[in-house]
Amino acid sequence: MKRFLTLCIMAIVLPTFFCVHAKSADNRDAKSADAADREILFQVSLLQGLMLGDFEGSLPISELKEHGDIGLGTFTGVNGEMIVLGDHVYRAAGDGSVEEAAADERVPFAAVTFFDVDEQESLDGSIDFAALRKRLDEKVATLGVNRFYFIKIKGLFSRMNVRSALKQNPPYDKTLVQVMEKDQRFFNYENVAGTVVGLYCPAYMNMLNAAGWHMHFISDDRAKGGHVLGLEIKSAQLEWDYTNGFQMQLPNSKSFAEFDLQVDQSEDIKKVETNEKH
Repeated sequence: MKRFLTLCIMAIVLPTFFCVHAKSADNRDAKSADAADREILFQVSLLQGLMLGDFEGSLPISELKEHGDIGLGTFTGVNGEMIVLGDHVYRAAGDGSVEEAAADERVPFAAVTFFDVDEQESLDGSIDFAALRKRLDEKVATLGVNRFYFIKIKGLFSRMNVRSALKQNPPYDKTLVQVMEKDQRFFNYENVAGTVVGLYCPAYMNMLNAAGWHMHFISDDRAKGGHVLGLEIKSAQLEWDYTNGFQMQLPNSKSFAEFDLQVDQSEDIKKVETNEKH
């Protein structure tokens, strides 16, 4: 009789469990799903697609914000550098201006997550870009090189060197390297307060993104920003978020479907990311 009652209870409970579980998988307001989403790096398309000239946006800003409150990327036509910070998505444009992107503007490439502080430390004294990257790489080596890390560096920068690109118009017949050779612009700032948003991707991501560090900057007054090429920290607070999950949404376009993504683009990516020559 006891065994019979147990089976009856399971027969009643299990269907209920599966219904609730199935519902919560689609319900982004469910607590369990929300907690899981916070540990996922959500990426729109491949950097390698952008490198080949896939500049048409595939996801609106309004939907991108559902997947994270920190991140970086670009906009349709590679119209500036994207900085996601809190509930805001900013564009550091090729003319040096900064504005908040409209909710219906679309994104060809971006990477975002929800930022939870797993560790923090103070950065004091003069720390240049090479010293910062060395310090970050050493930390990653101790934490584990095969997961994702987002960082925020908020403080005062003695020097900030950034770049952005001018908007491209259809038909998109240039690669990103060709765009940067002609249409990137450089901006140098001194004694500027702001935040660096940085993403570390493991080496195995080299066919989906750029392995290593990628950083964007935005000033506290939201008037300056761009892709970081150099800096010197005067004093700042560094915060880390460790992320173990990964999700990618690919564009549903004919051009993307026909790209040869088996081509090794590592040298071109290095040139775009660092502005170094081959």
